[in-house]
Amino acid sequence: MVHRIVISTQSRYPISIKKIKTHLVECLVELKISEPVELSVTIIGDRKMHELNLKYRQKDKTTNVLSFPAAEHKEDIIFPVPKTSEGRKFLGDILISYPAVLRDAAAENKMVDLKILELVEHGLLHLLGMHHEEN
Repeated sequence: MVHRIVISTQSRYPISIKKIKTHLVECLVELKISEPVELSVTIIGDRKMHELNLKYRQKDKTTNVLSFPAAEHKEDIIFPVPKTSEGRKFLGDILISYPAVLRDAAAENKMVDLKILELVEHGLLHLLGMHHEEN
C-alpha cells in the first residue's frame, strides 16, 4: 500500500502537483514513516486563509501555512491517528496561501515552487506533532 496525498487548488494558482507529492513522499521516507499515510494539501487565497487563521488561531491576519492534524499529539507520540477505510493512517490537512507564497518567495528571493515545497514540508512536520520550539 502506498501513501495517498490529495492536492487541491483553484486553477488560478499554478502549482506542480507532481512536485508537491514527490517532495512529501521524500519527506516521509526521510522521517522514517514506513506506514502508509494519507493527507491533504489545499492551495487557497489570502481571504480564506485570514478567515481560518482568525477562527482557529484567533489571529486576525493571513498566514502562509496552516496545519490541521487529525490526532492530538502528546510528547513524542506521532501515532495513533485515525485510519482510513483503505487502512492508511490519516495525518490531517495542510493549507497554503498562494498569495502569501508569492510575497514570501519574492522577499526571500526564492522560486515560488521551492517556497511551496518548504511550506508543505513545514505543514507536514506539524501534522506529525513537531512544533517550532522543537525544530
